[in-house]
Amino acid sequence: MRFLAPSLLGLYGLLSAAVPTVAQPSGDTDFMSVRENLAKDYESEGEIPTDKYFTESSFHYHYDGRFAAQPLPDDQVIPHLSALIQTYLSTMSSIGAETWIMHGTLLSWWWNQKVPCSCPPGLAHGCKSLTSGALQIFPWDNDLDVQISEPTIHFLAEFYNMTEHHFDLPGVDGGRKYLLEINPHYVVRSEHDFLNVIDGRWIDTSSGLFIDITAVRKDDARRQRGESEALMCKDRHRYLESQIFPLRDSYFEDVPVKIPYSYTLLLEEEYGPRALTNKNFQGHKFNEDTKIWEHVQNVKRFLRRGWRTGDLPIRSANNQPLVRMDAS
Repeated sequence: MRFLAPSLLGLYGLLSAAVPTVAQPSGDTDFMSVRENLAKDYESEGEIPTDKYFTESSFHYHYDGRFAAQPLPDDQVIPHLSALIQTYLSTMSSIGAETWIMHGTLLSWWWNQKVPCSCPPGLAHGCKSLTSGALQIFPWDNDLDVQISEPTIHFLAEFYNMTEHHFDLPGVDGGRKYLLEINPHYVVRSEHDFLNVIDGRWIDTSSGLFIDITAVRKDDARRQRGESEALMCKDRHRYLESQIFPLRDSYFEDVPVKIPYSYTLLLEEEYGPRALTNKNFQGHKFNEDTKIWEHVQNVKRFLRRGWRTGDLPIRSANNQPLVRMDAS
């Protein structure tokens, strides 16, 4: 994909321009064209930083205070998050960057997955607008999490750091701008850099909401002990290569998405088996017929029946999400 200043992009037909705010992407730069050069063993660079690069707002830790002075009204959070993940996934797909959903976002995909509509994949649906498709984000959620491979974080840092991407969104006058920002401390691979466990962010500059991006790296210490597939993130999550790769294809918020190969195992390891069976959470009850989390007015009755705020939602194993193996 060629970037000019300004450049016109065709991210599923709705991304109107990507204008760099600091660094301009170079020529025809896509991930696959440089992946072999990036696929190497990386060494941690520099000492452990004493400063935290990404900061959060004083009013809520899921907002970037540079772009917001107060949180969104409750009824606007989910539509903004939906557009946030759709634009992120579309942008990463356009440049060929390897990314997948994880943590609570993967759990919400597990529960709220829908059979996709018959329209072509992407944002330009004939039957659904960008922000009004089937609900998959938990209705009580206010954040999103994705992961990328280590070659991808180097790719994004070199070619796309601090680039601003404009989307024309249905019903949003003037559209919205999203900022891709990479933490310069991503080159420090040690988990002892606990102030900088987030490697990048995709930020909605209209609201301050953002997606946390974390890179999955080779776990050198475990590999030296003979665990040849060992992977880790700076936030101390640990995996095996075979748990994540090959990535599977599915849909999330009506757009194509990658999910880790052993998604059920990973969710159970992170949240416990009850996270895949408990149908009551945060004042909501999962409707097996509609596959939607419905708000329950009288939350106290869940408390009386033993429901605890620490419980996580789950679905029975006989209702698996729609996935297919990546043919590549």
